[in-house]
Amino acid sequence: MTGATLIVIASLIVMVAVAISIEGRSPGAREIALVGALAAVAAAGRVLTAGIPSVQPVTLICLVAGGTLGLRVGLSVGPLAVLISNGFLGHGPWTPGQMALWALVGVSGAALGGLVRNRWILVAAAGVWGPLFGWGMNLWSLAVFGPTVSWAAFVASGARSLPFEVAGGVGNVVLAVSAGPALTRLLQRYAARCDLVVVAAPETGSPLARPPWRADTPPGALSGDRFGEQ
Repeated sequence: MTGATLIVIASLIVMVAVAISIEGRSPGAREIALVGALAAVAAAGRVLTAGIPSVQPVTLICLVAGGTLGLRVGLSVGPLAVLISNGFLGHGPWTPGQMALWALVGVSGAALGGLVRNRWILVAAAGVWGPLFGWGMNLWSLAVFGPTVSWAAFVASGARSLPFEVAGGVGNVVLAVSAGPALTRLLQRYAARCDLVVVAAPETGSPLARPPWRADTPPGALSGDRFGEQ
């Protein structure tokens, strides 16, 4: 089995994982709306900054989404953002590679979990993903366009693109420093708002066990008169 085939299969596995995560449990309306909103914001940011070299807001959004909202949201936001933004920037053989790599960014954010709340850990992760994403796309390009997938070809392509990968890492760091904490707090507040709060039932005879409008009713008395039953 050739290296190109392995890379394509690995990317397909990532995309299957995305599909399984979405279909494995019926998402609530809030989760669907949130994934769509985050993907739309990421796509808009990518389209609007397309003329600015090395600026990739999708990476930061995927990292924070995975870290604050969990694996499924982290997996879903990146691929959906690619599908939307490439409708403006152009679809092609590179689209599946971009979808798989940004899904992996979301996975890494979910793996970090609460650590993304730390500004400097988030900055470091975003910075590392700058060159990693570029080198991943180099591998995808070698697998799809050739001439061959080999260490020599990968090192040569990596050397040629190194200035762009370093610039991408710097761009991610700048975005993480400037917008990362605010985005993290925003998604944390949303996650906390959606959490269920379990309240223990009050003991029998406690004033809390009776409706507030009949707090003075003796225990066991009916309050059907409120509804016209008496």
